[in-house]
Amino acid sequence: MSAAAPAPAGWHDCRDTFSKTVEALAEADPRIVTVVSDSVGSSKLVNFRKRWPERMVNVGIAEQTVVAVGAGLANGGKIPFVSAAACFLTARAMEQIKADIAYTNVNVKLIGQSSGVAYGELGPTHHSIEDMAWLRLLNNLTLIVPSDPWETEQAIRAAAALDGPVFIRVSRMPVPDLKRSNAKFEIGKAETLRDGDDLAIIANGVMVHRALAAAEALAADGIAARVINMSTVNPLDEATILAAAKTGAVVTVEEHSVRGGLGGAVAEVLATHDPVPMRILGFPGFLPTGSADWLLEHFHLNAAGIADAARQVLTRK
Repeated sequence: MSAAAPAPAGWHDCRDTFSKTVEALAEADPRIVTVVSDSVGSSKLVNFRKRWPERMVNVGIAEQTVVAVGAGLANGGKIPFVSAAACFLTARAMEQIKADIAYTNVNVKLIGQSSGVAYGELGPTHHSIEDMAWLRLLNNLTLIVPSDPWETEQAIRAAAALDGPVFIRVSRMPVPDLKRSNAKFEIGKAETLRDGDDLAIIANGVMVHRALAAAEALAADGIAARVINMSTVNPLDEATILAAAKTGAVVTVEEHSVRGGLGGAVAEVLATHDPVPMRILGFPGFLPTGSADWLLEHFHLNAAGIADAARQVLTRK
């Protein structure tokens, strides 16, 4: 369980993009404020606090309070970005997210920082691999899992422009910039990054570049895999999922439990409209302590593991 290796050149921490984008939005709109739970540094909001100390509320280590304060600020006409560790923001403050944010449909932007297994060696208490399953039950809460810095910026800007509650999952694990021929972000619309008719791989977040690497490996075997970036989990792009089913097989991959997340959402659509052979890749349950890199490799959430799952599901077509 060795420590994480240094990020390759050209890979970026999406928290930096989050903070820069929020600052740019705040320059243009005085309604933008931030609310944190002793998470200024981990949210990369030190410069925001320096520039606008009066527009930041730090409630201390009190996640229920951070959500409630965000709701109050929104009711007062502000656009609050409530930023805290994803594991605590969702688990400790689930009642407040449900009652104060989703049920009342207030204009709060929840930012789940360091999501998935990004905290690594801090262990199971800090792994956030259940958040999508919990939050997906709140039907009017928009859920976005950006894949790279560009999409993170687009998601933050789209969230600010949307009048309603949003949760955005922001990882601290560095990722590469994805190559896009027609870069366009729209809430509720998936992005096809690679065409293919033999099967479809649907991924989001830090798994997208791994899914693309798996597709490259499959291509060497003559298998054409479609790769879909399903960054919005709610509302879900059902049309793209059903189009993917026409390939005859689907693999989903996410930095989340195999229960109730992206895979569950896709399976619900396919089971009720067009069942096809499917594999759901993710974490099986509570995880051991280890670096993020080690955990992803150990549970085969890498290019080789995704490619193997694709080959297995193809035998069931």
